Amino acid sequence: MSIIIKPIVTEKITKDGELFNRFGFVVDKKANKVQIKKAVEAAYGVTVVEVNTMNVRPNRTTKYTKSGMISGKTNAYKKAIVQVQEGETIDFYNNI
Repeated sequence: MSIIIKPIVTEKITKDGELFNRFGFVVDKKANKVQIKKAVEAAYGVTVVEVNTMNVRPNRTTKYTKSGMISGKTNAYKKAIVQVQEGETIDFYNNI
């Protein structure tokens, strides 16, 4: 079972990567900070300085259609923001 599910590539996290050496990942819900740090260091060969995690709640939606009211929700997931050592970087595009 892999701890890192996929990297998060958004404008905000890309800017954080350029300015503060922070990168985002969607990780397993049961993973803790120590496991995330070891997984990122093993996968990308960088030195991790800090790990911040957050549980992202599901967004619930309601749509009114011809056939009636339809309700749905997105999946909940855990997000990790990882700060690497100064001078090191993670390049997601080479690993795709």
